[in-house]
Amino acid sequence: MDGDGASSTGATPSEEMNGTGNLMDFLDEPFPDVGTYEDFHTIDWLREKSRDTDRHRKITTKSKESYWELIKSLLDAWSGWVVMLLIGMLTGTLAGVIDLAVDWMTDLKEGVCLSALYYSREQCCWTSNETTFEDRDKCPQWQKWAELMTGHSEGAGAYVLNYFLYVLWALLFSFLAVSLVRVFAPYACGSGIPEIKTILSGFIIRGYLGKWTLLIKTVTLVLAVSSGLSLGKEGPLVHVACCCGNLFCSLFSKYSKNEGKRREVLSAAAAAGVSVAFGAPIGGVLFSLEEVSYYFPLKTLWRSFFAALVAAFTLRAINPFGNSRLVLFYVEYHTPWYMAELVPFILLGVFGGLWGALFIRGNIAWCRRRKTTLLGKYPVLEVIVITGITAVLAFPNPYTRRSTSELISELFNDCGALESSQLCDYVNNPNMSRPVDDIPDRPAGPGVYSALWQLALALIFKIVITIFTFGMKIPSGLFIPSMAVGAIAGRIVGIAVEQMAYHHHDWIIFKNWCRPGADCVTPGLYAMVGAAACLGGVTRMTVSLVVIMFELTGGLEYIVPLMAAAVTSKWVADAFGKEGIYESHIQLNGYPYLDVRDEFTHRTLATDVMRPRRSEPPLAVLTQDSTTVEDVETLIKDTDYNGFPVVVSRESERLIGFVQRRELTVAIKTARQKQDGVVSSSVVYFTEDNPQVAEACDPQPLKLRRILNLSPFTVTDHTPMETVVDIFRKLGLRQCLVTRSGRLLGIITKKDVLRHMAQMMNQDPESIMFN
Repeated sequence: MDGDGASSTGATPSEEMNGTGNLMDFLDEPFPDVGTYEDFHTIDWLREKSRDTDRHRKITTKSKESYWELIKSLLDAWSGWVVMLLIGMLTGTLAGVIDLAVDWMTDLKEGVCLSALYYSREQCCWTSNETTFEDRDKCPQWQKWAELMTGHSEGAGAYVLNYFLYVLWALLFSFLAVSLVRVFAPYACGSGIPEIKTILSGFIIRGYLGKWTLLIKTVTLVLAVSSGLSLGKEGPLVHVACCCGNLFCSLFSKYSKNEGKRREVLSAAAAAGVSVAFGAPIGGVLFSLEEVSYYFPLKTLWRSFFAALVAAFTLRAINPFGNSRLVLFYVEYHTPWYMAELVPFILLGVFGGLWGALFIRGNIAWCRRRKTTLLGKYPVLEVIVITGITAVLAFPNPYTRRSTSELISELFNDCGALESSQLCDYVNNPNMSRPVDDIPDRPAGPGVYSALWQLALALIFKIVITIFTFGMKIPSGLFIPSMAVGAIAGRIVGIAVEQMAYHHHDWIIFKNWCRPGADCVTPGLYAMVGAAACLGGVTRMTVSLVVIMFELTGGLEYIVPLMAAAVTSKWVADAFGKEGIYESHIQLNGYPYLDVRDEFTHRTLATDVMRPRRSEPPLAVLTQDSTTVEDVETLIKDTDYNGFPVVVSRESERLIGFVQRRELTVAIKTARQKQDGVVSSSVVYFTEDNPQVAEACDPQPLKLRRILNLSPFTVTDHTPMETVVDIFRKLGLRQCLVTRSGRLLGIITKKDVLRHMAQMMNQDPESIMFN
């Protein structure tokens, strides 16, 4: 089936035509632009696959002719790995640069390093010789703005000045980000994952992965994260990586001319993006497989693995965090977990699922409001207002003032003897003589209680503000804010369990595993489990989530708690709605995305869905040997269909094949330029044998057999829609013709299928906007 379809799409120049080599076979030369698609249209996976098979066959045949052709065929075989190498290196480099820039600009809101302006606070204090261990956060080279301007570092005046400048810098960064996005690359906003998913399912969005989008997204991502808004850089890094993939695809004709092959590269690029975002190469491959890819052959799995490896290796070479780790949150816990702790872990899973469901409902409602009201007309104002509110509310609380990544890092941390954080302000037992890394559970001191209050406020703040932040016209990821919500909740639960175990170690649940003076409960582990639960609740990831989390934190023996939390959060969130945040945004934007996970259980038939319906005009068709060039041009001008079925005659309506609109347009245009005698009254032939010119005065006929697809996909009118949906999903079709005993009855497009599914789920079928 594939071969037939392809040999009629202009991919093979001389196999099918056995007519004499006269003028009408000018199409033996493959003409330009055939096989490319319009913007906002779906690709035909089957056709792309068979075109690639034809190309491969040609190369293999030629490689036996000479050494030069053999070398060319080897280069062609290696080009896939070369592209992966380039994607990995560029993605890793960009991620390293983004990390360093975000670090510096986040600290710039609070102060500046006098010894070197381009140092972040941490780098500044590392290089200083005057930093003591007790006051390791204070060093003379690093000065806050108030101290630099007025000479005073303490007091109300200094606080107000620091506050004012913090808000000012935040507003400046976010204003720059939204302005750059608006002026240069409107596609650089948002997280990009919903669109990447849609593109990988075979949709074309021109410019979404372009050079400008890559440049602007990289720059504005740094500005947006530095402005202190409740957003992360992880989702947008997947978009950046896919832009790199698209950039390198254009260097190799194998990928630039075949949309199906290009999508294999983009799947691997998405894996590289997650690999550098979290320092989790294997998690990246699984993320691409579980969350974003539509078509993921085994070959793509190996290539994704290689791209993710190269990207992680490049990032490690840059070493942006200065700790020889790929991530900011690396932790080492010293105590195992106990069976009784599964109860709080599962409760955190329930919390994650509830927060995920709440977030999706709230965010989608807000985004829909943005689309339908005046709010959508003022994106710059919206970003400025949200940034202003975020900065004003975030500054007084030390946990919201710092960058979200640092906050998560502190919440994950285990309290060792060297920690100076407020969260580690426990009351020490004076006659304790134990090894440093195994400190027993201790009663909480005043610092812990004040930290708990601040964390509770931070939790409410993050839950509310993230709903309004995600989806604004700036690059915004969702992974980090979701993890922050979960980590705060987890740490609070962890401290509560720890104090219960300390004060009530004779209770039956603690008796078996928590002796007095032992280190039983690790609050940081609860933060980690909470983070996984909330991220799972929002995105509905499971396998890739758990792998990302243990790669991220290095906590290998905590896989079971993470799995328990991830599964629970998915179950709870699924009870409120099957779609994750990305699927919800795809629905909101009306993209034609057939989700593999959606089940179609209604008992409708192809005849209920096909066009034309009873009240509509008949199907626009071409006949095999009685349509003139003028008729075809009128049909193309008066309709906006993607293609036309070709029948023997209007009376018999026996189906012969299907011809794409774009190829028809290009073929007629090329024929008028290159072939003498083709005029408006020339008859267009789709037949096998050469048309005979009856009289000398008759215009020259035009033979377009070459562009006719002789094996269009057909179903009968009584095929259940369940089967039709499956065919569309698994073969990636654009359209499918409906016949009865060889007679053409109608056509079903991907858009018709999606609209029918929406109607069956009591949703608005008009929300599916593209085809």
